[in-house]
Amino acid sequence: MATQTTAAGAQETRRGERRVVSNIVRGSIGNLIEWYDWYAYTAFSVYFAAAFFPSGDQTAQLLNTAAVFAVGFLMRPIGGWVLGRYADRRGRRSALTLSVTLMAVGSLIVALTPSYGAIGVAAPLLLVTARLLQGLSVGGEYSTSATYMSEVASPGRRGYYSSFQYVTLIAGQLTALGLQIVLQQVLSGAQMEAWGWRVAFVVGAAGAIVVLWLRRGMDESESFERAAAEDSEKGDGDGPARGSLRMLLSYPRQCLVVVGLTMGGTLFFYTYTTYLQKFMVNTSGIAKPTAAWINFFALVVFVALQPVMGMLSDRVGRRPMLIAFGALGALVVVPSLILLSRTSDPVHAFLLMVGPLAVSSLYTSISAVVKAELFPTSIRALGVGLPYALTVALFGGTAEYVALWFKNAGHESWYFYYVTACVLISLLVYIRMRETSDGSPLESEARD
Repeated sequence: MATQTTAAGAQETRRGERRVVSNIVRGSIGNLIEWYDWYAYTAFSVYFAAAFFPSGDQTAQLLNTAAVFAVGFLMRPIGGWVLGRYADRRGRRSALTLSVTLMAVGSLIVALTPSYGAIGVAAPLLLVTARLLQGLSVGGEYSTSATYMSEVASPGRRGYYSSFQYVTLIAGQLTALGLQIVLQQVLSGAQMEAWGWRVAFVVGAAGAIVVLWLRRGMDESESFERAAAEDSEKGDGDGPARGSLRMLLSYPRQCLVVVGLTMGGTLFFYTYTTYLQKFMVNTSGIAKPTAAWINFFALVVFVALQPVMGMLSDRVGRRPMLIAFGALGALVVVPSLILLSRTSDPVHAFLLMVGPLAVSSLYTSISAVVKAELFPTSIRALGVGLPYALTVALFGGTAEYVALWFKNAGHESWYFYYVTACVLISLLVYIRMRETSDGSPLESEARD
């Protein structure tokens, strides 16, 4: 009898783990498509910049597309607030479905908008509209996806499973770059600039339809269902409503920790991912197709490091890894970018990109779970999303624009020191914060 009971328990454990994997996969694929759509903009902007803006030099046109990229980030806090609130009140699955719908609409607008030469100022206005929708979507996607993956992950393996948020985030960027490389092989440069870039946004919109079907089959997280049931039993009380700003403001320290730990991490990440391709073309003088290949292979290495670092965090904790990122990140920025500005050799450029990305993986692999471990279920999606999105909008979203502004002003290297300073500020936060995996609300909820 004892043997049968043990076998049944083991079978139930395996069944539960398979369900966890299924939910993580469904959530991750949706996350991939969302971030593919987001990164397709920056991957193909070197081709469509001239289509949406008046004629001018390359740096000026890239400045315009970078400004629109930054405008999209301004919507991310609103997305983090609106969809985070929705996720905390209506459920993670519903919010994730809504976010991918918004992203699909934004991609279709970009794909179908005529050029500046055809419709004048309406072209950049429609581009801004599309980017606002996508910013709203991504702001909600990050917070809800981080919350969902952390909640459905098995206790003791949350770092590993949550790392797949950045696996699929970067895989979305890789997919955009991969499509760019394929199109570069089959289309001429003139065709790419005339209409080839539109293919990327059509693909993104089509992928969103598949994601909508997949997300309908996801389980709602047990943490949310338990919290919703408890609130239903209690009825209306005098305390703040679940997912409200009033409730969020009762966690000021946690919000400030999210801001501090994100500041340097997001600026470092966007510098060495979305901006570096333009840096290679515009500063190092590397050809566009070659720069795309360098980015692609460097990001493949970056993706592979995420689950490895996630598993490591389950063993050594989150805080030591964040401290290592802060210290190494502050040391690597200036020399790597100075050396990259002076080389056009593809191998050297690859090494100068992949080294800092390996440092970044100490942060990116655990970024989602660290934030989720700070908040209880009733405010987790909003707590993860709003302070994070505000910080990303201020520092990650403006990274390209600030870097290009410094270059345009003749002081490109000042940007390198700006990134270093932000990483050092985050390092101070990492040193002073507690270990989030110890006594986190996620673990106490799992024991209840």
